[in-house]
Formats: sequence, C-alpha cells, structure tokens
Amino acid sequence: MGMKTALVYLVILTLVMGGALAYGFIVGDFWKDGGELIENPWGIVSLFDVYVGFFFFIGWIAYRECCLGMTLTWGIAICLGGNVVAGIYAILALYKSKGDAHAFFMGVKKDIDQTN
Repeated sequence: MGMKTALVYLVILTLVMGGALAYGFIVGDFWKDGGELIENPWGIVSLFDVYVGFFFFIGWIAYRECCLGMTLTWGIAICLGGNVVAGIYAILALYKSKGDAHAFFMGVKKDIDQTN
C-alpha cells in the first residue's frame, strides 16, 4: 500500500469514526445511554474490547516514541477521545514517515541497529 492509499484509508476511517461520535453525541444521551450500556453484559464486553484496543495502540505509540511525556499525552488523549485521536496520531505518523513503512511503524527507533 502506497502512502497516498494509506493516507486516504486513515483519513476515511478517522472521519467515519468522528461522524459516528458526532451522531452519538447529537442524537443520544451520553449519561443515560452509557448507564444502560454498563447494565448489559455485552455492553461491558464491548467497553473492554474498545479499551484493550486503545492500549494495544498506545503500546505501538510507546514503541515508536522516545519521549515518555509524548506517549502519556497521546495515551490520555486516546483514552478520552477514542479512535478519532488514534486516527489523528496514525495520520501524523504517516506524514512524518514520508511514506517509509519502516519509519511509520518504528518511529524514532527505525535507526536503531536491530541486530538481535
């Protein structure tokens, strides 16, 4: 997948998630509906699924970044803002990598000798 295709993919997914969140906040009642979600076993499973996914993504950020403060900032933002924030991070990482897949996935660690 080239950089242009990857960028389009990431932007579309981020916009879709942003649209879904906007719909939920405009049409739904966050506190009332959230309470009903917590009362449903599958609602609880869904929340675990979402937050475990966030922490998988935050693990990738921690691997890519050399600054603990940057990792914590992005981690908190993702836990509060969800996958829209994760999408923004991925888009920025793609731009910084200039299309280099190794740089995209490994970030600042791409130049470290991987002889192990």
